[in-house]
Amino acid sequence: MRGLGTESLRARGALKAAIAAVAGLAVLGLFVSACGTGGTGARDEGPAGSDSVAAATPTVSPSKVSKPVDAVKLVKDDPKVGAAVKRALKPCVADEYPVDVSYGSLTGGSADDIVVNVMTCGDAVGIGSYVYREQGHSYKNVFRAEEPPVYAEIDRGDLVVTQQMYEKDDPVSYPSSEEVITYSWSANRFSEESRTHTEYSNAVDGTESATPATN
Repeated sequence: MRGLGTESLRARGALKAAIAAVAGLAVLGLFVSACGTGGTGARDEGPAGSDSVAAATPTVSPSKVSKPVDAVKLVKDDPKVGAAVKRALKPCVADEYPVDVSYGSLTGGSADDIVVNVMTCGDAVGIGSYVYREQGHSYKNVFRAEEPPVYAEIDRGDLVVTQQMYEKDDPVSYPSSEEVITYSWSANRFSEESRTHTEYSNAVDGTESATPATN
């Protein structure tokens, strides 16, 4: 009885293997048939890689980044820029001017706004920060800060201006305090949203400790 049971199990195993092989051949036949037709299978004239990539690539909305502008000319031609800043705006090396330019959405216009920081050549101290908003075919100055050292930047749609404060006889590398002011655009102008004031105390070894105070 045991011998007959073993043979029966072997027969069943062989039958299952035969059925699996036939099923595999049937699936392969269907795949080949699909490849040869214009259905949903792979095309026989070449790889379908380009079609797959095109379908998987997400749609990117058009960029609002404006074409680069001549920031130096923009500042020099701006009547709102102080005469001292214009006099200091000279090339440091060859035709390289000490300006930082960034583009981003601050005022909700159809084009990106332009933030320009004018600095000194020697120690890169910010002497003027400006925001320009596109208006027609030109740019309008909608913000300026000319109390050095000053630096403006775009942070998550807000304008953040950092100003360092010096007491008498403070070295340039060690300001007495610092203020970080956040502005947001509303009613066609920038309004102050928050202000953080940090007092620095210079240690004997030249390191600084800070005590921030938020208004």
